[in-house]
Parts: sequence; structure tokens; C-alpha cells
Amino acid sequence: MTSAEPGAEPLALSGVLTAAEADDTARAIAGEQRADGAIPWFAGHHLDPWDHVEAAMALDTAGRHEQAAAAYDWLARHQNPDGSWYAAYAEGDATRPTDLGRESNFCAYPAVGVLHHYLATGDEAFRRRMWPVVHAAVEFTLGLQQEGGQLGWRRDPDGTPVTDALLTGSSSVYQSLRCALALADLAATPQPDWELALGRLGHAVRHHPERFLDKSRYSMDWYYPVLGGVLRGSAARARLAGGWDDFVIPDLGVRCVRTNPWVTGGESAELALALWTMGLERRAVEVLRSIGHLRAEGGLYWTGYVYADEAVWPAELTTWTAGSLLLAVAALTGDTATRAVFGGAGLPRGLEADCCA
Repeated sequence: MTSAEPGAEPLALSGVLTAAEADDTARAIAGEQRADGAIPWFAGHHLDPWDHVEAAMALDTAGRHEQAAAAYDWLARHQNPDGSWYAAYAEGDATRPTDLGRESNFCAYPAVGVLHHYLATGDEAFRRRMWPVVHAAVEFTLGLQQEGGQLGWRRDPDGTPVTDALLTGSSSVYQSLRCALALADLAATPQPDWELALGRLGHAVRHHPERFLDKSRYSMDWYYPVLGGVLRGSAARARLAGGWDDFVIPDLGVRCVRTNPWVTGGESAELALALWTMGLERRAVEVLRSIGHLRAEGGLYWTGYVYADEAVWPAELTTWTAGSLLLAVAALTGDTATRAVFGGAGLPRGLEADCCA
């Protein structure tokens, strides 16, 4: 399928994307998708499960539902027996994984995409087909949860669990677990252990920064507890305000690393999405407008820009950068499915009590 399905609402946001530009971006993402459904970073590069899902969700926002479904079917066909996926596949080829590690947030994130696709399409057959995939992936992920609630970030190729936890990854898994619980409700198969795990994970992120590796120099560790839905209200606003001057470069975008003069499109779009979840829509739009300089001919976006050198770097047009921008625009312009999985108002909350010392 090469175009949006009939009835799809065009994406458009003043100063960010016209409807025609959004369509070009979606078409460009779809143009990188392989015939088997895999969506690599770009043609000839590897695929990782998290960014594959991000690009698939972007296709759904643009009405390209068959192509999005093909991306999820790729995941279903290539899931490992333990419920995981490898961290990277050569050019999206499941027969040639290039990183045999299995990362907790990579394996959990398909739950977000599956729920997003179901909400966008109402496709009950898809939901039923993908539920066992999501169930197995969550079980694998929770096998890496530590006593303090945080998620070990990876299982090594030899099967050894890595107990070190990443704040960004654990925050992403928090969102994934809520989406997985929503799918469990739809399947009428309660998962009380998942609810307990979600509560423990949220408690760790909110109250125990010492349980995570110190990656505070990265902007993702700054905004991901908000984007993942762990923090809301005054706590979320205080966190975003506290890092704003460190990471946001007016009219250019968001730094990937606090100390480096390098803004990146993916982090900028994700911050915009986090701002939207807090009702800070004006600021979200300002951030998205600031990365217009990363847009390339054809509709994709450069990964980043080193402003000290006035140079695009790396010279890569990545599907996930374009995908994150379309998702932010979709939330800001009222796309129901995108608002549901990122806003989280209707998602299960699990055990909310501060249950873990």
C-alpha cells in the first residue's frame, strides 16, 4: 500500500507541517519499509524493535494502517521463544541479528504500538492475533525486574541478566505496561502480577533515583519520566522546568547530551510530546517549530545538528526521527489513538500505593 487509506484525517500543524508535508513524511517512512514489513533506521541500516514500533505508529497516524500492521506482523513472526527480540537486526533481516542482547524497554514497547494500532483501526482480529505476542514480551521484560522495582536494562547474549537499570528505559517500560494491561482488559485476561510490577516500577522511578545508573547528562533521562507517564502534575512540571535551560536551545531544538552542542530531532519531538501530556501545548509547538531546519527534501529528518560547527551530524535521515515528529503532531492535533497511549488518561494504573521501601 502506498497511500493513506480513505477517510484518514490529514496531519497539519501551523508552522510545523502542512498536510502535504506530513503526507510526504509518512510516504518517506513507508518508502524505507522492506517488503517483509521491517522498518530499518534507513535503507541499508539496521532495525531495532523500539524504533521499528515508533515508525509503525507514525504510519498509523497518517492512515497507512496496512503498512503499520505489516510492521507488527514482522515482530510476531520473528519473536524469540522467550518472548524477546534481539536488540538489532542487519537491515531488518531477522536471520542476521547484529546484537544478540535483548533489552527490556525494546521488548516491552510493542505493547504501546499494538494498542495504538487497535485504537486507530478497531481491528479485532489484529488485537487477538497480537495479544499472545504482547503477553510473552511482557513476561520476558518483567523477568528483568529487580527487587527495588527498577528494570534491568538487558539480558546478555549468553542469557545473563544485567541488573543495572536505566531511568529512560524503565520510564518507557512503565508506559508499555499500562498499554499491555489495557490489552489484557480487552482480552478479558486479568494480569494481577503485571499490576503489582507496574506499581513497583512507578515507585522506583518517582522516589529512588539511586536505583538507576546516573545518565543525567542525557536529555532523555530528564523528560522520559514525564513522557512515560510516571510523573504528572506538579512533579512533572517541576522536572521539566528544572532541566529546561540545560537542554533546550531556542530556535534549534533539544540537546541530546547536556555538555555537547548537538541538537537532535528525536529528542526534540519527544520533549514536545511530553509537554503536550502536561497541557503545555504552546511550548510543545515552539519546540517542534525549532527543528524545521532538520527537515530534508523528501520529508524525512536529519538525526541531528552540531550547531557549534553549523553541520548536520550524523548524515542520516532516520525513520524514527520522522516518526517521533509525526506522533507529536498527531497528539497536538487531536489524534485519538496517539492521545490515548501517550496521554494515558484511560490506561490502567496498576498498584499505585508506595508499596516498596
